[in-house]
Amino acid sequence: MAFWYFGYGSNMALKSLRAKGVEARRSERGRLPGWRLRFNVQHFFRHEGGVGNIERTGMAHDMVQGVLHWCEDEHLAPLDLTEAYPHGYDRSEVSVQGDGGERRAFVYIGTEGFRNDTCLPTRRYLNILLEGARGAGLDPAYIEALERQPVLVKPPIPAFVPPHCRPSEVTPQSLQRHPLYTVLDHLVFDMADARWQQRFLHAHFGAKDMTLFHLKRMDSSAGRETQEDVRLRRYTPAQRQYLDEYLHAYSAEYRYIGRFIEA
Repeated sequence: MAFWYFGYGSNMALKSLRAKGVEARRSERGRLPGWRLRFNVQHFFRHEGGVGNIERTGMAHDMVQGVLHWCEDEHLAPLDLTEAYPHGYDRSEVSVQGDGGERRAFVYIGTEGFRNDTCLPTRRYLNILLEGARGAGLDPAYIEALERQPVLVKPPIPAFVPPHCRPSEVTPQSLQRHPLYTVLDHLVFDMADARWQQRFLHAHFGAKDMTLFHLKRMDSSAGRETQEDVRLRRYTPAQRQYLDEYLHAYSAEYRYIGRFIEA
């Protein structure tokens, strides 16, 4: 069995879809008339601004373009996980006009608790959308409108320095005994007291090293980063800056515990 999935945001890009564990059988362009694209779903981490959403308007001049992916049934679970269903997004079924005809397709729509109309997308996120839109051959006018989309202007971020405290040492074995501990760039954080919007990440991030996960979601990623790169801290300057942004975000959301000792 298989299903159609309509990606209108970062999942227009095949590399973004693959990074989430989904390899579509085939893909084609899709159009959803009477809807408009928004960037008003607040990311779990505030420095990432707003991510894609669609809203029904019923207006003939409104149109969301994207990519229809023909996926295996086994890919629904990773899509639900990475789209934070049903926490940050609901999953609905809509009729999409595909290159091969009308398709009934799953689509993810932002939940009320995560919508924030003041949000703007980051340059990173918009770059991934544009890569997917150009690669799929969407209408030039639609791509030009995306290129004109304002983006979040972020202040410079200094290198992250762990808080002054007596750090614990966490090993892979002890990490498994703490399901609400998570690791980023060899540092350990406790997610237990994070705000309610973060609860979905408990199962996704808990007892795991999330460094590679974040690196593969950079707009410059070709998907070739490895755990060995992480172990040796073999980062480019752009990767180092990106991880520092997330370390500051983790420190703001979670409680710093100590260092992750792999051997």
